[in-house]
Amino acid sequence: MVREVELKASRGILVLIVYILGMLGAIGGVVRGARTDMPGLVVLSLVVFALFAVALSGLFVVNPNEAKVVTLFGHYTGTEKRPGLWYTNPFARRKRISLRVRNFETAKLKVNDANSNPIEIAAIIVWKVVESAEAAFEVDNYEQYVHVQSEAALRTLATHYPYDAHEANQVALSTHIDEVSAGIASALRDRLAKAGVEVIEARISHLAYSPEIASAMLRRQQANAIIAARQKIVEGAVGMVEHALQLLGEKNVITLDEERKAQMVSNLLVVLCSDHDAQPVVNAGTIYA
Repeated sequence: MVREVELKASRGILVLIVYILGMLGAIGGVVRGARTDMPGLVVLSLVVFALFAVALSGLFVVNPNEAKVVTLFGHYTGTEKRPGLWYTNPFARRKRISLRVRNFETAKLKVNDANSNPIEIAAIIVWKVVESAEAAFEVDNYEQYVHVQSEAALRTLATHYPYDAHEANQVALSTHIDEVSAGIASALRDRLAKAGVEVIEARISHLAYSPEIASAMLRRQQANAIIAARQKIVEGAVGMVEHALQLLGEKNVITLDEERKAQMVSNLLVVLCSDHDAQPVVNAGTIYA
């Protein structure tokens, strides 16, 4: 594995000044040789000018949050990260690597969740290059590598969790976004470390059932919601009936036998648990009528 090393390039501004003066001197030599009819001086000055012109190609600029990976005849010589104008061997090749924070959104992937239900899922990945040598030499195209591995990690992770939680304390894609996002980021860090890439954040941006089962799953969710609401209503109604009987007994408002208590409980539960408003019936006789 190729590890990043500092290039320690020379300051380019001083080299630029020296080379410009040298080229101006070579031009002066050509003019002088032409005036004094000295062809040897003209040829020598042209050769010197050409050498300075070739040497100028060793100058390169490094922008903020950028790195230049330098190789010479196939050998990695170092990376320059310091912003400014620098100079290295004019025959060396320099590859630009951006160190800026970047992000992208994966395509909407169609996968099966842990319950084999087809779902659509996508995520936003925030990343940056931290090891320029690995990004340049360990993979062919580090940007494409990040995209492909991100989709592969997202597809794999989606198969480990159900879309909805049907058991207590079960981690699900729709209800535990933070846990799932942390899992995506962790999986990506392992995959992208070899390319010199750091994953800053990974978060789900799209999650839905596939169209072919979306309507059926919607009805299932509605049924679950109705059942949960009914359970709450029944729990509350039972508590209210219990409290009503307790108050009637404590204040001696009325004395009811077990049969009448049962009838009262039944009536109160019907009123409290009904979807419609109760229709009152006025009893003009006794409670036993």
